[in-house]
Amino acid sequence: MSFRPSTTDRRGQRPAGSDKPVPLASAKYLLLTTFNRDGAPLATPVRVLADGDRAYFRTSDASGTSKRLRRNDWVQVAPCTVLGVCRTGPTVDATARLLIDAEASWAGEQLARRYPAWRRYLSSLAQRVTGRRTVYYELQPDEVAEEPTVPPAVTAKARKRARVRLGPAVAGRRSGR
Repeated sequence: MSFRPSTTDRRGQRPAGSDKPVPLASAKYLLLTTFNRDGAPLATPVRVLADGDRAYFRTSDASGTSKRLRRNDWVQVAPCTVLGVCRTGPTVDATARLLIDAEASWAGEQLARRYPAWRRYLSSLAQRVTGRRTVYYELQPDEVAEEPTVPPAVTAKARKRARVRLGPAVAGRRSGR
C-alpha cells in the first residue's frame, strides 16, 4: 500500500485560487521528500537541473532514496538551500520517473556540467570501486500543495523495541587486582 496524502479532489490539478508558478523552474536544489513503507517522510536535498516545469536529479542505485522511489514514485519537493536546512518556496507534489537509455544519458550530460571536475572524477572512481551506478530521475509536478496544518495520520503499528541492559562491560571482573 503506498502512502499518498490527498491535497486536492482530483489528481493533477492545482487547488482552487492557486495561481502560483511551479517553483521547479528556477530551483538549483530541491528538498526531495520520499516516504517509508509506514508513511514516515524522509527528506534529502538534491541538486537538480530545471527544464521548464520538470526537474532532473541523480542518485546512486543503492541509496535509500532510490530504493524508496522504486516502491513509491510519489514525492514532495520544495526549493531549498544547499544543505536542505531552509526551504525557499512552497511544497509541490510530484512524480519521480526513472530515466533509461537516451533520456538518462541526456540528463547525465546536462547534470555533469553542473558539477565541478573534481566531483565528477571522485564519483566515477567511487563507482568503479564499489560497483554501484548512478541513476537519473525526472520530477514532474502534480499540483501545488498547501502546507498541512496537521501532519497526516499514520496507521502503522510501532515496532516493539528490544530491551537493552546497561551494565558493566565485562561480567565477573575481579576488583582485587
